[in-house]
Amino acid sequence: MAGDSKQPAGPAIFPGMLRKQIEIPPEAAQAFVRDMKAFFKAKGQFMQDEIAAKQLWLLKEHLPHGTKLRTSDVKELFLQMKDQA
Repeated sequence: MAGDSKQPAGPAIFPGMLRKQIEIPPEAAQAFVRDMKAFFKAKGQFMQDEIAAKQLWLLKEHLPHGTKLRTSDVKELFLQMKDQA
């Protein structure tokens, strides 16, 4: 729609969600990449879940209050960004 300011900023990571750019500190971004690498090296589902849950908690500190984000969303984000790191 013309003049609509709610346009996605590029391809949506999560289908159906409009993307808003968020600012996170460099340390948080580095921790995300470090945890993503650990996620793919983890042996077993339990360790992967633990890593994703930790990163979920850290990411929520930098998201607007009330933002819905689940552990499965973090895992999907790890998978989509696997070749970016």
